[in-house]
Amino acid sequence: MVKRVLVSGVILGAFLALLSTIVSNQGTAEEGKKNPQDLAVERSRREVRMLDDIYKTAVVLVTEHYVKTDSDLAAGSAFKVLFESIAKKGWHEARLVDATGHPYSDLNLPKEGFEKKAIAELLAGKPSYDQVITEDGKRYLVAATAIPVVMEKCIMCHENYRNVEKGKAIGAISYKVPIQE
Repeated sequence: MVKRVLVSGVILGAFLALLSTIVSNQGTAEEGKKNPQDLAVERSRREVRMLDDIYKTAVVLVTEHYVKTDSDLAAGSAFKVLFESIAKKGWHEARLVDATGHPYSDLNLPKEGFEKKAIAELLAGKPSYDQVITEDGKRYLVAATAIPVVMEKCIMCHENYRNVEKGKAIGAISYKVPIQE
């Protein structure tokens, strides 16, 4: 079963890479009137929304169909491997970030700066938060999107979410996407 989930993750990764390329090359007539840098940021925001939708839909599908007991590979664990693979290929970075203060792993604690600010914004009710940063002369969109408790099975691996109201953010996916100028 673990191999099946990991193979599915690799296939999903290749699919996401292709979709990312397609989306980053699209534009609209209205965009032609805006500053090119603003257009590039908007394309990156659209890319994050698409990736977020795909990742979250896939996590729910994997959880629904492949996670039967607490000894099965959790979707979150499979997606950490997927995120590492995508980052190694240079597409973008993504990671799971805790918003409860009681992470599944300390590796999921929000990092200083952007992630801590993003978690505060998400806990205040925003569905997402982003900033444009520059590193080594290259611009990136860093973004975080809320992860709410959406199904009872989440509690199988995350006991600490048992008393969290459905729909409340318990974490985020943090993204770092290169802005294609």
